[in-house]
Order: sequence, then C-alpha cells, then structure tokens
Amino acid sequence: MGIARENEIQNIVREILTDYNKDRAIDQRDVSTQVDEKAVVAIVQELLRILFPGYYRKESYSPHDDMRNLSYFIEEIEFQLTRQVAAALRGLPAYEHVDEPVVQREAQRIVFAFLHRIPALRSLVNSDLEAAFDGDPAAKSMEEIVLAYPGLLAITIYRIAHELFELRVPLIPRMMTEYAHSRTGVDIHPGATIGRWFFIDHATGVVVGETSIIGERVKLYQGVTIGALSTRGGQKLKGVKRHPTIEDNVTIYSGASILGGETVIGRNSVIGGNSFITQSIKPNTRVSIKNQELQIDEHDGEAFCERDIAPGAWFYTI
Repeated sequence: MGIARENEIQNIVREILTDYNKDRAIDQRDVSTQVDEKAVVAIVQELLRILFPGYYRKESYSPHDDMRNLSYFIEEIEFQLTRQVAAALRGLPAYEHVDEPVVQREAQRIVFAFLHRIPALRSLVNSDLEAAFDGDPAAKSMEEIVLAYPGLLAITIYRIAHELFELRVPLIPRMMTEYAHSRTGVDIHPGATIGRWFFIDHATGVVVGETSIIGERVKLYQGVTIGALSTRGGQKLKGVKRHPTIEDNVTIYSGASILGGETVIGRNSVIGGNSFITQSIKPNTRVSIKNQELQIDEHDGEAFCERDIAPGAWFYTI
C-alpha cells in the first residue's frame, strides 16, 4: 500500500512539473525575483510607526531618543523597500537586460525620494485624522480614531501607496492598498487622486477607482462606489479617465454608486444613499431617491393589521 501510494504521488508530481513547462503567465517559478508580500506588509507597518510615532511602537522603542529610533526605522525601511522596489523594477520589460547594480541604484533613488516625502505625507494624514474627528460625533478621541477606525487606516495606507505610485513604482503600491483592503474592506486604488481632509465613515465596502479625482473635505459612508461606467474595453482603456471627479465639500451617503470618467459631482453637493449616478451633478445640489412606500405588518398574536407609511422601503416585523 505504501509503495503504491508513493508511486501515485510521483506520477502526480511529474504531471504537474510537465504542466509547469507550458510557459504561461502562471508558470513563473523564480521566487528570488518576485516582490515579497510579507516584506511589503512589514514595510507598511514600519511606516505607520513613523507616521503615528505615539501609537504604533515596537517594544524596543525609546521615548527619549527620537534620533536613534528614527534612524533605526528609516535604515530598516530603506533597506527592505529598496530590495522590493528592485524586484518590482526587474519585472518591467525596460529593465529586463539592465545590470543588477543599475537596478539597485535606481531602486535606492526612488526609495530616498519617497522617504523625503514623509513630512508632507504626515501633513495629509493629519488632515484626514482631523476630518474624522470633526465629522463623527461618536469619536471620543483622536487616539480612538487612529487605533480603531478602519477608514483612517485605509486612507493612510492609500496615502503611502499613492506616493510610490507617483514615483512610478510598479506592483508594490497595489499590494499595499490590497493589504488595506483585506484589513478594512476599503478598496482604494493607489492611482486615485484624493485631496486633504478625506473621511470615510464606517468604511466597509467603499471602492475608489484608479482615475478618480476627489477634492478636499469629501466625506464617504460605507458601501460607496466611485467607479467606472464600463470596463468592457479591457486594456484598451488603460490611461483613459474612467472614474468620476468629486469636487470639494461633497458628502456621499451609504450605498451610492457614482460611475463614469466624465461624471463630475459639483462642490458642496450631497448624494443620498443608494443613488446611482452616471451623469454630472451641478454644484450645491442635493440628490436623493424617491423611496418606495413603507408597509408595516404588525402581529398582535391573533391577527395582522396593516398600515402604510410613506416615504420608505419595505419593512416587516414578525
């Protein structure tokens, strides 16, 4: 029985190895040249410690030696991120025949440019924290928002990824925002352009597409989609603005879908829940859906009585 089992396993292995040699996209096996997902996540976590120095700490953190702490963090991030950026660059056709030292120097140049942007990045993140505190009466403190609000975490990781995206780093920015997606339920493409004081309340289910442009002081609720009207063109649509523009001071309530690259939501507008919008909205506009009639059936133990309330949606109590 043991020999037969071993032979069967070896046959399966040979079948899979033969399948590996078909030279398809899924057949890449050189892990030494691949970006390391765990390393990217670790880099994000290190960057969170720098962006929020009072909140994300290691046990070795010394509150009395900021220079030493920062030097350690920056050196570690520079080393690890340079390795991952170099791996990402090697995956581009333009770097296919470039000598390794040249790839490493370019990766290091990109990483240093990114690290120099940290003060500006912290300013953006601070504005998002202020927007969350000012926009949510349930928030008891800034600390609560930093440590317990998924919306701020998703936005912060997007901010990190966007800086790398702007530096034309392939793959890694998307891996970062997908890590945020897995943690928070918020899917923001790193290519989206988002202004200061951005707030996502409750967070879960929000989608913001790659070519979206979002102004300042915009507030989204859960389940909002800022997406493309159609992606049937596939790769032919690469580089085309497919997602909406949301101007300053716009609030978009839960479940709303705003679609299309030519769609502009004018400043100071309010978009009601479950709205489906594929055309531009003028500034200072309130958009809402006329609800269905609300019917409530009440059970008193012996019989049902029916009364209608409008506007509303179907609702039953049993």
